[in-house]
This record gives sequence, C-alpha cells and structure tokens, in this order.
Amino acid sequence: MEADYKALKNGGFMRQRQKNKFSMRLKVVGGDLSAAQIRVIAEAAERFGAGRVHLTSRQGVEIPFVDLRDTEAVKAFLAKGGVSAGVCGPRVRTVTACQGDAVCPSACIDTASLAREISERYFGRELPHKFKLGVTGCVNNCLKAEENDLGVKGALFLELDGEACTGCGLCVKICRDGALSLAGEEGPVRLDPARCNNCGRCVSSCPSDAWKGTPGYRLYFGGTFGNVIGIGEALLPLLRDKEELFAAADRAVEFFVERGRPGERFRSVILRAGWQALADSLAGALAGRAGGGQ
Repeated sequence: MEADYKALKNGGFMRQRQKNKFSMRLKVVGGDLSAAQIRVIAEAAERFGAGRVHLTSRQGVEIPFVDLRDTEAVKAFLAKGGVSAGVCGPRVRTVTACQGDAVCPSACIDTASLAREISERYFGRELPHKFKLGVTGCVNNCLKAEENDLGVKGALFLELDGEACTGCGLCVKICRDGALSLAGEEGPVRLDPARCNNCGRCVSSCPSDAWKGTPGYRLYFGGTFGNVIGIGEALLPLLRDKEELFAAADRAVEFFVERGRPGERFRSVILRAGWQALADSLAGALAGRAGGGQ
C-alpha cells in the first residue's frame, strides 16, 4: 500500500518511528468525552493499536501503533461510536477548555458550549500555520489563555446594588487585588476599575447578594508555547457577548490569512505587522456594535 503521508497527517495520522505505524489523533472539543466515546476509543486501541492511548498536553487523545493498512478501518470503527479524527498541519487545531461554570464554582462563563461553538466555526480551517484556541473560565487561568494563538478568559462585569449592600466589608477583605474599599466605617463599597480584574469573587462571597455579575470575555492574541515562547496580549476591553467575541475572532483569523506567510505563526505575523496594526483591525471589527466592552 502506497502511503500519501501528507493526506494522512492532514487527517490526524502522525508517522511514528516504526515503519508504517501511525499515532492517530482524535477530535476532542474542550477535553470533553462521554463514557460511551471513551469505551469505543479503548476498543479501537485494542483492535487497531497496541491497547493503549496517549493523552496529549492539549486535552487530546491519540491511539498509537495504528498500522497503515488499518487507517480507514479505524476511522470507520470510531465514527460509529461518535468519535472522529483530529487534524495536524497548518490549520486550526483542537479547542481546549476547562469545565467552566457547569462544574467549577470559580468559573464566570460556560466554557463547554463556547468551546463547541468555536470548534464548529473554525476547527480544521487551513491557515498559514497551526492555530490554537483555548477557553478558560476565570482568572485562575487553568487553560492558560495567554499561551494560545487566540485565548479566551471568562470574567464578570460587576455592578453593586447599593441598597442591598450592608457594608459588612467581606468583599473588601476577599478581594485579592485591593480593588474594593468601604466608603465609610459602614456604607457602600467603592470599586477601583483600574485594579479590578473582574474575577467575581465579590459576587460569590457577598452574603446579601448586593454584587451582581454579568459574564464577559477577555481575549488574548498571539500566544505561543513551543520552540518560541510568547505571552498573548489583551488588545481589547472586556467583551460583553459572543457576538463581539466572534467578530474579534473572525477578524484575527482574517488578519492571519491576509498577512501570514506559509509556515509563519500568528505571533510572528503580528510582530512583523505590529501589535497596533492588529489592535486597530480588531477595533474596526467591533466599531458600532452594541455593548462596547469595558
């Protein structure tokens, strides 16, 4: 059997050291798999691999030691169990995510549904180089948003109901950034926007529910973690809704397509064009939209 190695790699089959053996990368969105999917992956590993799977650093699953002759058979077997192949090469990779507000008490946003929407919109799209997206639910940053080409971090827009506030000072004590202070010995709380990171600890800790939080999205652009390590930059204010988020994300991807050279990472494109060029382009994409960020 003559192998088309480029096509195999594009379809998630990575060559191993061993002749005609491949490690098959699977599509996993936000690190989420059902028990039924896990069972079919385990059976596929036993039938077509070496009875083992590998969990990657980006929440992926790989089945190593798949023989060249079995590449189509293993795809068909997995597809019946609701599992498909991942991708490699110069395209949008698997979207990573933490468990979000469905599970984690610190999370500010629903990361699982957002990761699925991002994956449906971008996964597998061909670009000048690989492009990684990650979603983390809060400022604890378990998914390291700044290390992605495009990272999303959940946060809260904060609002205080002065009539409901008892002036107990608990939120002032629990704030890690010194963004809150009491107006007097007893009275409404003052918020310093310059020091607030929108983590929402004041909302979850308030005994009188005086603090209200509305989910928001902070985006980071141009992060890398590999041969070159670079921290992504937050070039926009906190965004209020998914419409704004996807308008910015679409523009970032378009910027990469328009200015990128084959084999050039997104961060390298930004550095060559200038951070301000990307910032201006993103701002233009959001101009006139409702919300306006913070």
